[in-house]
Amino acid sequence: MPAGRHAAAQGPLTGLRVLDISTIIAAPFAATLLADFGANVIKTELPGKGDALRALAPHKENVPLWWKVTNRNKRGITLDLRREEGRALLARLLPSQDVLVENFRPGTLDRWGITREWLHDLNPRLVILRMTGFGQTGPHCNRPGFARIFEAMSGFTHLCGEADGPPLHLGYPVSDAVGGLFGALGVLAVLYDLQKNPAQRGQEIDCSVTESMLRILDFLAIEYDQLGVVRGRSGNRSQYAAPGDLYVTRDGKWASLAISAQSIYERFCAALGLDALLVDPRFADNPSRLRNSKALDAIIASTIRQLSMTELRERLDRHEVGFSPIYDISEVFTDPQLTAREAIIRVADSELGEVRMQAVVPRFSSTPGAVHRAGPALGEHNAEVYGELGITAPELERLLAAGVI
Repeated sequence: MPAGRHAAAQGPLTGLRVLDISTIIAAPFAATLLADFGANVIKTELPGKGDALRALAPHKENVPLWWKVTNRNKRGITLDLRREEGRALLARLLPSQDVLVENFRPGTLDRWGITREWLHDLNPRLVILRMTGFGQTGPHCNRPGFARIFEAMSGFTHLCGEADGPPLHLGYPVSDAVGGLFGALGVLAVLYDLQKNPAQRGQEIDCSVTESMLRILDFLAIEYDQLGVVRGRSGNRSQYAAPGDLYVTRDGKWASLAISAQSIYERFCAALGLDALLVDPRFADNPSRLRNSKALDAIIASTIRQLSMTELRERLDRHEVGFSPIYDISEVFTDPQLTAREAIIRVADSELGEVRMQAVVPRFSSTPGAVHRAGPALGEHNAEVYGELGITAPELERLLAAGVI
């Protein structure tokens, strides 16, 4: 999709104003999700240093690429909140904002004089999203932490890896994205409540990334509570439906299969010419197949190994059996489904000219979101944002020289 194709579109959150003073990934991602749907988001960074995400790989010519996606659709300013003049500028920004997003350790902003009372005196209906690793209370609330810590503590990492091997971390900090999703959901829930109650004051939202990860594990807690089961690792083999594993084709490519219903299993057997499996009592239904999954997988793996990926795709598509090759990112860019959906879009960027990144998810029929710009350069919109507050160019120069912005 050409850059700016949806530049004139009005997302459903158009008019919402968000001040993002958070750092790294989870909380900024929450703010970006709001920006994708039209919110006007201002992102603050520490003068001279910027957000620590800028230091994380990958880079191109010293430009941080991860930053470009996590902070897209935002206007970027610099502001040192630790200084009195910085707090005074924050006080001028806040009355026009609907949401404040922060992820400092509990009590940090209070020490700088940025208390809940101070914030709500300036803007009584301000929604404050506080996103931390462990929450605002409890014995670990002030511990430092990053995605791997949250994933380990939630029980997620314990599930990842081979049955007879060590737990494995994923190659991407998934808990940051999950936490960001819950943070954005929390903001929208409170905004809806405020809309119903015009006289109500804004709320604080206490969003723990660890608890966000625990929440998406869904039935694991009730399974342990009611059955005493501690679910463990099973490698790539599904613990819920069989067959469900990764299988290598004759040309050395990997396919992922998940046969979750009896009717699909029957079509799958027909697709691979494995009619004998349909009368084998070991594989009569899903519970039986799960008990005998190793034997079943051995038969299926041997059969698939005789087919190329193209042959496997043709057979499974013909019999309406869902599967996917294991794509790397280059294959994501060329997949016909994702290409037809324009899942990867072209976005204008002030430093790199044009970049490609993921489109907005989900899609709305009447008020679609859009990506108008990649993440800003450090302090890129200082003049624009502070100018809207009536701050003159000479005053901006003084604040810059003093290290306030």
